[in-house]
Amino acid sequence: MPGETYIRLLIADDHALIRDGLRKILSLQEGFEVVAEAPDGEAAYDLTGYLNPDIVLMDINMPNVNGIEATRRIKADFPQVGIIALTIHDDEEYVFELVKAGVSAYVLKDIESESLIETIKAVFDGETVFHPRITEKLLGEFKRLTRVGSEKEPLSRREQEVLRLIARGKSNKEIGEDLYISEKTVKNHITNIFRKIEVSDRTQAALYAIKNKMAKL
Repeated sequence: MPGETYIRLLIADDHALIRDGLRKILSLQEGFEVVAEAPDGEAAYDLTGYLNPDIVLMDINMPNVNGIEATRRIKADFPQVGIIALTIHDDEEYVFELVKAGVSAYVLKDIESESLIETIKAVFDGETVFHPRITEKLLGEFKRLTRVGSEKEPLSRREQEVLRLIARGKSNKEIGEDLYISEKTVKNHITNIFRKIEVSDRTQAALYAIKNKMAKL
């Protein structure tokens, strides 16, 4: 229909059976369009450049280029593309490396179809989504690696409010509506927050808020 928004998806997985199953499930969902499938990370990167999908569903263990490296490359060159790690692995090493690489969601392959669809919609809207088991592992690793020193420049009251809303998965538009400020002002606050707490993305900022008891899981 005219004006209808489609979420354009790329599926990256080295198992043809899984790609086929995902494509069939997602193609039945109104407003979704599977634009391509990739059998490895190299193809995922190339197809992202050619087709500019909104979201890539990314497996981890793939030949040639794995999902972690493919995620790094895609986020470096096409930062607007959302990446959802869809994998059987919940090892801390994989989890934290993918978060650092820039994934917007990390879900396990035993996820229900409806939950996967909701995750895709959430990432498309600028949110981050992590399986509860994954979040616990992230917090453990984040505590180990992140230094939270008293010498850091403190967040203003408004910045704390913005950070709490980031941790709740709110988009910039939703934060602006909740706080009655413009989306541009929200972006400025987020830039300052990232600088002050020394993080590079919304997921790390949300974990910081949870770790420092500014927000709850």
